[in-house]
Amino acid sequence: NPERSIPPFISRLTNITDAMVRDAPRFAEIAPEVRRLLAGRVFVAHNVAFDWRFVSHELERATGEPCEGPRLCTVRLARRLVPEVSSRSLGSLSEFFGIENEARHRALGDAKATVELLGRLFERLDEHEVESWEALDAFLSRSPSRRRRRRANPRSIERV
Repeated sequence: NPERSIPPFISRLTNITDAMVRDAPRFAEIAPEVRRLLAGRVFVAHNVAFDWRFVSHELERATGEPCEGPRLCTVRLARRLVPEVSSRSLGSLSEFFGIENEARHRALGDAKATVELLGRLFERLDEHEVESWEALDAFLSRSPSRRRRRRANPRSIERV
């Protein structure tokens, strides 16, 4: 329960209405469990900065304690591992890998699709001999190999 009205744009995008969340728990009620689940784990999301901003802000607001921890962005990982697609959106990558998402723009549907995408990206990561968090961080921090690129078609420019 967000404790405020859901904006019309969000309701159209997600098909979530105020009535659907009216009896749901407030974030403060579940914050200790969310913090416990995140402790010692990597927070993974497609465009992790966007989701982390909400989760960490709400956790700090509910508990009074800042939230820290390692994060992994599947958009960033896809940029390095899936050069053959022009868009790294969750929808585009799901289509590319044949991942079904019956609840697009809803937390559970997008989370399940992101888990499946992460598995596909990890399969591609195997060829780069990345076997630890430190190695993954180094892989993502390195500049991508410089290849001569063809001039981009304006309609295929990456939008993430």
